[in-house]
Parts: sequence; C-alpha cells; structure tokens
Amino acid sequence: MSPIRTTTIVGAGIAGLTAALALARRGIASHILEQAPALEEVGAGLQLSPNASRILVDLGLLDALSTRWTEPTHIGLSSGISLSPLASVPAGKAARSRWGAPYGVLHRASLQTVLLDAVRSEPLCKLTTGTRIESAADALAAAPADVLVAADGVWSRLRHAVPGALPARYSGNVAWRFLVPFAAAPPFLDSRAVTAFLGPQAHLIAYPLTEIGAFNIVAIHAQSDAPPIGWLRRGDAVTRGRMLEAFAGWHDDIRRLLPDAQDPLVWPLFGCPDGAWTDGRKTVLIGDAAHAMTPFAAQGAAMAIEDAALLAARLAAATDIPEALRRFEKTRRERVARVRSRGAFNRFAYHARGPVALARNLVLSLRRPEGLAADLDWLYSYRTPE
Repeated sequence: MSPIRTTTIVGAGIAGLTAALALARRGIASHILEQAPALEEVGAGLQLSPNASRILVDLGLLDALSTRWTEPTHIGLSSGISLSPLASVPAGKAARSRWGAPYGVLHRASLQTVLLDAVRSEPLCKLTTGTRIESAADALAAAPADVLVAADGVWSRLRHAVPGALPARYSGNVAWRFLVPFAAAPPFLDSRAVTAFLGPQAHLIAYPLTEIGAFNIVAIHAQSDAPPIGWLRRGDAVTRGRMLEAFAGWHDDIRRLLPDAQDPLVWPLFGCPDGAWTDGRKTVLIGDAAHAMTPFAAQGAAMAIEDAALLAARLAAATDIPEALRRFEKTRRERVARVRSRGAFNRFAYHARGPVALARNLVLSLRRPEGLAADLDWLYSYRTPE
C-alpha cells in the first residue's frame, strides 16, 4: 500500500487542477494553494490533442467538455504568402477513430471552469485561493502533506526548492493573441479547422472558439529582445509596429487582419532548459514549472495533463516516495524531450524562407493526409504508463 495519503499542490492552473483530480481518482487527497484571490484564466484558445483529451475523458470530463469545445474536421497548413493549402491532417471523427480520443479546441477559461467545477465537487480536493507561496517551507507550513507538487508555472517560485532545476529563458520569439468575432471574420479563416499559416520567421494559427463565437488568432514571430515578462501585456505602438513588420511580406488579407486586432495581448515565449524536476525527497515540479516549452507543437497544456496523470499513477503505486518521484521524472523526461524535438522541427519548418521554404512546400504537397496523420501516432496515441 502506498505511504502517500496527502499532497500539497502549489498552483491552480491546468497542471495543478488536473493533478488534484487524477490523484483523487486514486484515493490521494490534495490541498491546492493558489496565490490569486479568484481564478481567472488568461490567454484565449487552447488545443487539446488526443493524448491530453484521453486523460480528461478518463477523469469523467467528456460531457462537460463536449458542450464547450469544437472538434475541427482537420488541421491544415497553408502558405501565409498566398493562402494556398499546403497539407492537411484529418481530425474530427478521424481523430477519434485513429487515436481513440477527440481533438478539441476551446477557450482556456472553458477548460479552467470544467476542471475547477470537478475539483470543487471532489471530496478529496481542497482549494485555497489568495495564498502566496514563496518557498517549499511556506507551502508545507500552509498545508502539510506527504508530497509537495509545484505546478506554479513558467516563472515558478518553487523551482529553487529543487537543486539542479534551471530557470526559464527567452526563446527568441514573441506571440500575439487576439480574437476575431465570427461575424467580422474574413473568408480565409476556416470555421471547421485549425489552420497554421506559414511564412519567413513567423507563423499564424487560427481556429474557432464556438463557445464565444470567435476565432482565436495566435501570431508568432522572431524577435531578438524580449518584451517585459507577463501575459496581460498590451503592445505599445513600437511593439505593434514590429509585429506588422514581421508579417510585411504576407498575403494582403492577413496583413489587413493584424492592424485591426482588438486588444491584442503580447507575451514573450519562454522555455525551461533541461534540469532537475525533483529534490529527491518529497518535492516535484510538473507542467511549465518543470519543462515550459514554446507552442510550436501545441503541446504545452497536453504535457502538463500527461504529467498529472503519470504522477498520480506513480504516487498511488509508491512504496518509497523518492523512488516514485525519480521514476516519474525519468519517464516524463524521455517523453518531453521527444515532444521538444518535434517542436524544434516545426519551428524550423514553419519559419523557413527562400529555397528551404520551397522545398518544404514541395515535400508537403507530396504527402497524403493519412501519412501525415501516421507521423503523429507516437504523439497522439500516448497512454499513461502504469
């Protein structure tokens, strides 16, 4: 029988809430400590690929999610210069059939609400807001437990509690998020699909958020110097000018879309280099606190959800806490490394220019949708090891 009965989780984001639910399903209680006085998810849209949605389905959340998300028919790649389609990966019913779980897109606030409602209805979960935690000692003084789970994000304060953990560093790219109401959307935005428009040193992702009646737009471009850290930054005239310059050679329809963006939010993309995730005793990092990654594979939230499921499995089966945490880290490190590699490849391919971009387009034009889907089997068919 596992010696672990209680956990303290710092951070009530996607990683922390999912971890609490996954632990509860295995009989382990959690006390979640969140510094915000109220939970308000920032950002806009979120892609839940089958490797993540499978876990949420197993937690009993499918009905709640299905009323909020959209299951796109396909994931498309198009030229940002001409708007011409380059490739397509079947999703929708094909995703459920091939990968055994849905591919959904929804507002981040919608997922936050679903997770929060489930946590509040779970007797083994307790949530305390308005509690600022600066150290492991603070966390365990506020909520003593067998294991401390740091799920406090890319700028984690608890990372320093793990010897060998490394701070986040700027990736050289910034992202802009904004919404385009369906009623005002230009015809090139496809309400059935997730579409990535590719161009030199930049790309733009668009997909529908049916529950709010708008497209989520994320425009990412290279920028050598980072804007101030934060999520709720509204770019000034200079910063917006640099965005428009990054997309200057793109199709007119996209260039017209960007200046008209209402209240766009800009944030620097940070990632965590490989470092330790556990102190070897009772503290473990998960989600962005452990391995924040840039969104080039759309797997940041998915990796946090996978972390939560595996950590619950390891702790429920544990006979020795340090060994369970080491096993968790080893297994997840291998998986995250492969996902990072895919993201690095996508970044190179999406932002290619000149002859490399021409070669990319030629190769994509020769690939059948089923072949492109097969390339993602290792990623989307993932199941949590026991």
